[in-house]
Amino acid sequence: MKILSNAVIQSLELKKGNANFLATIKGLVGSNVHGRTTNSFLAKKAASFKGRFLNQICVFTLIVFGLFNAGNILACDNCTSYNNDDFQIRKVQVTHHPYIAATVWEMEVKGQAGNTIPRPAGQLHGAPVLGYVFPTTLCPTSVGFDKTEGILALALASHPDFDDTPLWDESGDGDYNNDGAIWHPHWVVLVSDDRVEGGFSVKEFMADDQSVVLPPTNPGMPMYMDSPGFQIVTDRRTIRVVVPDFRIRNNLDFQYDGVTCYMEVNTGGESSHGGGEMPMLGVYSVFSVGSGDLSLPYSVRKKRR
Repeated sequence: MKILSNAVIQSLELKKGNANFLATIKGLVGSNVHGRTTNSFLAKKAASFKGRFLNQICVFTLIVFGLFNAGNILACDNCTSYNNDDFQIRKVQVTHHPYIAATVWEMEVKGQAGNTIPRPAGQLHGAPVLGYVFPTTLCPTSVGFDKTEGILALALASHPDFDDTPLWDESGDGDYNNDGAIWHPHWVVLVSDDRVEGGFSVKEFMADDQSVVLPPTNPGMPMYMDSPGFQIVTDRRTIRVVVPDFRIRNNLDFQYDGVTCYMEVNTGGESSHGGGEMPMLGVYSVFSVGSGDLSLPYSVRKKRR
């Protein structure tokens, strides 16, 4: 009897999970397409948040379909080699603490949170990025972007090949340009992107587009990305970040989820994912999803004084 490799077994398991997920999503959105009322998450949230959130959900649904596209499972070695217990989510939680006027965002994993960091590529093109990501229903304007379509997410990232937090010295060594490998936060706007196996990428724009608004702490890249400089703590199984209320314009009534993933930078030309035009920062593999179906079911837990 032929022994299957771990990579093949993992691919087969992912395909089975993706097929089940796609069936679930089709059930959620199927009747909505014809204008009938359903009891699905999407219908409930559309009724609750209306307007802005309805638009976000429509975009998010597209992202979900791309993210779990069963036909794009086989990917590069990097896409699967980092898929270990350090990225298997056990719990996701955002808690508001009124006595410090801040929310604490936490992701608990099966292994040791933040223990695995990417192996350097030695250059920007093809540079690997690992992430603990919190997709949210917050509007991009809540953190200083213009009112653009997409899903606002808080991404905790590590990438040793470059430093994109020029205002912050995370290591405290006096050098502001050598901290890429240290886990640090980014606000990003995610959009559906079928060019990458993971199904979405950070939204880009033309560098000369004067209509684009970014927070003043952005790293200067033509993407909807910000480097807010929030404190990140890795504590055994948990990675957490503290976000002051005023940095999200005191918006505390939002939904969220948790995702761990492998991303990669593309500055043009051939890569391990082939040629052609690729996103500057795309998601190539998703390791784990907090809710299991990316339905953004979690609400902010509010503590009393």
